[in-house]
Amino acid sequence: QVQLVESGGGLVQAGGSLRLSCAASGRTFSIATMAWFRQVPGQEREFVAASSWRYGPTYYADSVKGRFTISRDNARITAYLQMNSLKPEDTAVYYCAADTKGKYLSDYEAAVPRNYEYWGQGTQVTVSS
Repeated sequence: QVQLVESGGGLVQAGGSLRLSCAASGRTFSIATMAWFRQVPGQEREFVAASSWRYGPTYYADSVKGRFTISRDNARITAYLQMNSLKPEDTAVYYCAADTKGKYLSDYEAAVPRNYEYWGQGTQVTVSS
């Protein structure tokens, strides 16, 4: 079992920055890929970014490339999402997710929610115009 807890959401003006954190606990040695998704009420969960802890690649949705950066702190077993140049359309609940199956995920596979077994509770990000 892996537990994930997100933090760092809040209200920010357009053009501002936020850093989200996702603290992992439990069988963290089994984590192969960590990802961030976001969801607006009434819409499907949308891929934001993923980082393969086991194989190295990082992937980003086109909508956030150049503005968001996914990273991790090995010592604290924490994943981060640095969000810069925020836009009102970035407003959503942001979720972190973990895959422990160990398979290498392509950019397409990393963007599919069903490939992740563990999810955090989500943190709200609101960007005002």
